[in-house]
Amino acid sequence: MLLVTCPYCGARPEIEFHCGGEAHIARPTLPSATSDAEWADYLFTRTNPKGIHAERWLHSHGCGRWFNALRNTATDAFLVTYKMGETRPDLSTLPDAPKAGGR
Repeated sequence: MLLVTCPYCGARPEIEFHCGGEAHIARPTLPSATSDAEWADYLFTRTNPKGIHAERWLHSHGCGRWFNALRNTATDAFLVTYKMGETRPDLSTLPDAPKAGGR
């Protein structure tokens, strides 16, 4: 079973969590001044890369809090988790992070 580290509760089984999609997507500051195309882009366009991806996760069967995670979509490995509002960690500072262009 995959263990996910909640920044509030610690390591827990994956069945306690739900993915909320891509992290760090800013809502338009003036929604009423946003065109339909810009609004659709905000709602539906996501990067969906193969490799390292920043995601939002909900500890739904635990503390009930949202947090962010850097996860490798090719291996399903979580590199780091961090609280909402914290800056995305720099990959070069993580001990097990893959090198740029590497696998």
